[in-house]
Amino acid sequence: MSTKIDGKQVAATIKADLAERVNKLKAQGVVPGLGTLLVGEDPGSMKYVAGKHADCQEVGITSVKKELPADASFGQIAEAVRELNDDPACTGFIVQLPLPKGVDENAIINMIDPAKDADGMHPYNLGELVLHVRADIATPLPCTPRGVLELLDAYNIDLEGKEVCVLGRGITIGRTIGLLLTRNAVNATVTLCHTGTCDVADHMRRADVIIAAMGSAGFVTPDKIKEGTVLVDVGVSRVFDEEAGRYRIKGDVDKACYDKASAYTPNPGGVGPMTRAMLLANVVEMAERSSR
Repeated sequence: MSTKIDGKQVAATIKADLAERVNKLKAQGVVPGLGTLLVGEDPGSMKYVAGKHADCQEVGITSVKKELPADASFGQIAEAVRELNDDPACTGFIVQLPLPKGVDENAIINMIDPAKDADGMHPYNLGELVLHVRADIATPLPCTPRGVLELLDAYNIDLEGKEVCVLGRGITIGRTIGLLLTRNAVNATVTLCHTGTCDVADHMRRADVIIAAMGSAGFVTPDKIKEGTVLVDVGVSRVFDEEAGRYRIKGDVDKACYDKASAYTPNPGGVGPMTRAMLLANVVEMAERSSR
């Protein structure tokens, strides 16, 4: 029987530990704070940011919110980033993407103080991840890739020497998770598949673990995996449900694969809660570093 990997349960355990660490920091006069910069009123982005601040309240982290209208200029957005960099109440922050059309997102991300980069996506922090293959890393890690590894570790899924097939080369997951998987501490062998890969299914059938982050609903089907594969579903697609008459979120892994897998993450309820938990972990760790 395959094992359902419950991200909600693991995330709850992590949050409980973070709450204890936050209380210890407060006893030392250090209060962790998560800042968010939201530009515009995109419903998905607003909901996402609101969820982050609800998580903060749950573990005792201060919320620092900045909001700008959709027609905010590059200069106004840049100034908001500078204010968060300089705000002592904010130990880490994110700029919610996407930004309005025409705004250079990379330029804005580059303005974030790497020591306050709660998403772990600043070029400096990604560079540190590339450099420190053998040593411990003392900079923020990308939230979703870190969440995937924490989730598998919680279920004692050993990746040492395993063949891992990553589907998708996006910077937030596909390209960055390979950096974590190939560190000495993990020691997996990674194949990164994308739209230019010939015979993706052949790579998938050889894999011990498949991490799907394509945003292609139901792409991973039973005929493309071997018996006993571990399936990690990070994909998100909005698919119209004719029977229900509304859109639903679907992952990259067809549920028909679950019986053939040794373990799988449901979607939703798998990796998503871990991403949010890792954001909190980054913020708490930043505060811990600043208190030393």
